[in-house]
Amino acid sequence: MAYQALYRVYRPQKFEDVVGQIHIIKTLQNALLQEKFSHAYLFSGPRGTGKTTAAKILSKAVNCEKAPTAEPCNECPACRGITDGSISDVIEIDAASNNGVDEIRDIRDKVKYAPSAVKYKVYIIDEVHMLSIGAFNALLKTLEEPPAHVIFILATTEPHKIPLTIISRCQRFDFKRISPDDMVIRMKNILSSQEVETEEDALYAVAKAAEGGMRDALSLLDQAISYSEEIVTLEDVLSITGAVSQEFLFQVTKAIYDQEVVKALNAVDQLIRNGKEPLRFVEDLIFYYRDLLLYQSGGKNPELLERAVINENFQQLSENVSSEFIHEVIRKLNHAQQEMKWTNHPRVLLEVALVKLCESQKPQQTGEFAPLMQRIADLEMQLQRIKESGLTLERNSGGEAAPVDRKASRQTRSSYKVPTGKIHEVLKSATRKDLEVLKKAWPELLETLKQQNKASHAALLSNSEPVASSENDFVLKFKYEIHCKMAAENNNNVRDNLENILYTLIGKRLEMTAIPDSEWEQVREEFLRGQRGGENEQQEEEPLIAEAKKLFGAELIEIKE
Repeated sequence: MAYQALYRVYRPQKFEDVVGQIHIIKTLQNALLQEKFSHAYLFSGPRGTGKTTAAKILSKAVNCEKAPTAEPCNECPACRGITDGSISDVIEIDAASNNGVDEIRDIRDKVKYAPSAVKYKVYIIDEVHMLSIGAFNALLKTLEEPPAHVIFILATTEPHKIPLTIISRCQRFDFKRISPDDMVIRMKNILSSQEVETEEDALYAVAKAAEGGMRDALSLLDQAISYSEEIVTLEDVLSITGAVSQEFLFQVTKAIYDQEVVKALNAVDQLIRNGKEPLRFVEDLIFYYRDLLLYQSGGKNPELLERAVINENFQQLSENVSSEFIHEVIRKLNHAQQEMKWTNHPRVLLEVALVKLCESQKPQQTGEFAPLMQRIADLEMQLQRIKESGLTLERNSGGEAAPVDRKASRQTRSSYKVPTGKIHEVLKSATRKDLEVLKKAWPELLETLKQQNKASHAALLSNSEPVASSENDFVLKFKYEIHCKMAAENNNNVRDNLENILYTLIGKRLEMTAIPDSEWEQVREEFLRGQRGGENEQQEEEPLIAEAKKLFGAELIEIKE
């Protein structure tokens, strides 16, 4: 007999052999024992998770001569006939190639006939989402009220494409992705009967590459067995899947952290020479950084990791690299991955991305500079307290700092004059919607300034905040008055650059008006007080006079006491 693939030879024939779907198997077994199974089922989930297999086992269980039973015996004529496909009462239909109205009408016409060999006629419709709208409509009434001897089992990988009228007539079971641990246990059982030796790491590499599909895992394992000599090793699996080793990912990650461009480019050259795909490598690298981030944030929980293996190098890297740097790297790698999908030269884009990452600002180590950063924060807090108390520090003749009343040295204060009238005009037409649009675009504006190598502009605006916005103008509040003056006077074209970037981001040109934080509350309160005063005047006007003004006009009316 010709060789059969592992996933065909070891296809589960009992519910207990189905991997990773305990919540579904237990429900079906209880329904079988109590003889409360439904006339229609919908099995949905990713590929290779056991949907069609569970449907075949269910069709055997309901027709088994030992029914009601939780498991088919696989020994009676009914079970054996359904397994080898010789019983015509269990019909498996591929909806991808039989998706027309005529095929479904044929089912509808034949469904009324009683089964010839077993108790129940079972229709298994695979990839049911491929049916046309007309075919779904033809199936609808039959699916809702089929004869007592008919069971429908619909399987799909895309349940969102199925009409709700069909879904509401079925018992729905969602198959989940199979965990790597469950897949490794199943593969070990298969390999023990095949008498094939494998490394533990190789099996986990297969399981991770399969992305939750048992059929994909067995197909990859089949390839690895054929590729290997005597024992299936991790290198064999990496060669089959196109992935790279953990050590290689660590070397590239370390080169990016240490800003060693040459090492990173040599790694890319080695990658291409070994026949690896750049796009697949970027995906593995993104997941490696993702695992670093979750290992830092998730209390060093190994169950959160997707691709990485916890070892000494991984732990050391997670302690040194900051989470902010990981965020930036993932963002840039994801951008490069999107561009690589549409180019004929993915290697070039990969090299450019690595060079940019290596030349970016070196991340701060989380442990080495922690005391220094804490000291700086304490000094900034003390300085803020001195400013709030109205005092400043000056050096006396002895070289010591002595407090001086800031009010006595007003001549040193900035000469910036707040444009109160202009701000009042902006506030009259300002809306919350315009301000929310501006605030939403503000972080992207600061990021754009950094990308344009306008570090001075970004630093100047980092302590600013939009506080009011209208259709054509906005008010920008600055924490420091000197920054406010520099922006208002357009030093180094900071104001022009700011307005141009905003025009690009939100699609309309806004004129900026700057105000220091210390003056904003006062100006705003004056405006609100004026608004309340106008409203009071309108309220105090007599109704008769107000009506007369409406009828004849205010210029024709003279009011006498």
